[in-house]
Amino acid sequence: MDAAILAGGRARRFGGADKSALRVGRATILERQLAALEGLADRVFLVADGPAAAGGVGPTVVPDRLPDAGALGGLYTALCEAAGSHVLIVACDLPFLTAPLLARLIALADDECDAVVPRTIDGLQPLCAVYARRLAEQVRRHIEAGRLKIQDLLAAVRVRELGPGDIATFDPRGLLFLNVNTPDDLERAVRLWARADRPAGL
Repeated sequence: MDAAILAGGRARRFGGADKSALRVGRATILERQLAALEGLADRVFLVADGPAAAGGVGPTVVPDRLPDAGALGGLYTALCEAAGSHVLIVACDLPFLTAPLLARLIALADDECDAVVPRTIDGLQPLCAVYARRLAEQVRRHIEAGRLKIQDLLAAVRVRELGPGDIATFDPRGLLFLNVNTPDDLERAVRLWARADRPAGL
């Protein structure tokens, strides 16, 4: 299974900077995500509106096929680029993702469902999920109709959820889905990372 890191957001609250290149501790968010994906994905690529500041750490950057369509456009590009029947989607602003969670999502994917999506107490987390490649045309139709919310797509397909109880086994501190949208979020993530159990060197 391929994995796509969506890095196409405009990050206005960071002055347009590439959020995947933000540093949390010794490593960037992208470096952390690549470490978590190592051995899980056959190929990892970035989906971005333009050249992403990947810092030379490896993944191919794939231009958005349908720019200005938000995360749904990034999902569409990832589905079109995927080599296998499913693709793992990861937002570029999640510094605390771990290999065990991602492996569990991959393991739950099969032909009986269209998407495997975690559900926390805050709701579905569609930007850390597995999607079937066969959804590409349906996603394109949503985009062409101006329906850009991924939640609208999920309401129309077969979703297998990984619920809060299951997530807790991978996330005892409740950090996995902490995303970095603002400078304050980044400061918080840095503080939390300094106190968290983490792999050496990260």
